[in-house]
Amino acid sequence: MTIQTFHFNPIMVNTLVLHDETGEAVIVDPGNCNSLEDARLAEYIEKNGLTVKAIVNTHPHIDHIAGNAWTVKQYGAPLLCHEAGMPIYRKAFAYGSLFGLPVEEMPEPTRFLNEGDTVRFGHQALQVLYTPGHCDGSISLHDANNHLMICGDLLFEGSVGRADLPTGDMALLLDMVRTKILTLDGNTVIYPGHGDTTTVENEKLYNPFLQ
Repeated sequence: MTIQTFHFNPIMVNTLVLHDETGEAVIVDPGNCNSLEDARLAEYIEKNGLTVKAIVNTHPHIDHIAGNAWTVKQYGAPLLCHEAGMPIYRKAFAYGSLFGLPVEEMPEPTRFLNEGDTVRFGHQALQVLYTPGHCDGSISLHDANNHLMICGDLLFEGSVGRADLPTGDMALLLDMVRTKILTLDGNTVIYPGHGDTTTVENEKLYNPFLQ
């Protein structure tokens, strides 16, 4: 499987495009917020002949959902997220104004994801884990076959997500990290919502928040 990472919007969210040899793809956290970023995403998808099968939000913060309207309109793919994040999602315009991100009216999710659900595309399967703590409605996506975890803003290289925003809870966040990420194989590659990739083993050894 191929994972292409784009760094979009002033908050530099990691927007991921996952695809395999079938040409089917999933977009995770579309943070594109202007025509130049839209064009970069579209160019990659067109160049690689991809068919977008789903658009997934790991959580409802504005930097991770700024491109929802454009991607849904452009590709007609279902929009998937966790229902618990909807109170924050519905305030996207207000949060966009606060952070200087132009936001259209947010499209309604097509389907809500829950713990144990699977997002499928091509020959791939991403298992959904419910991982609140950074905010309600936060999910992670685990691919056991390819040894990877997409965790939104739950965990970063050498750090953890903020818990001082609405519905954040640091004790819960750390519990989610310890029970749902650090229990994975040490070679599992972690794709966070911002910054560089890391591994479970690296975070066990060097993350000061987890010692």
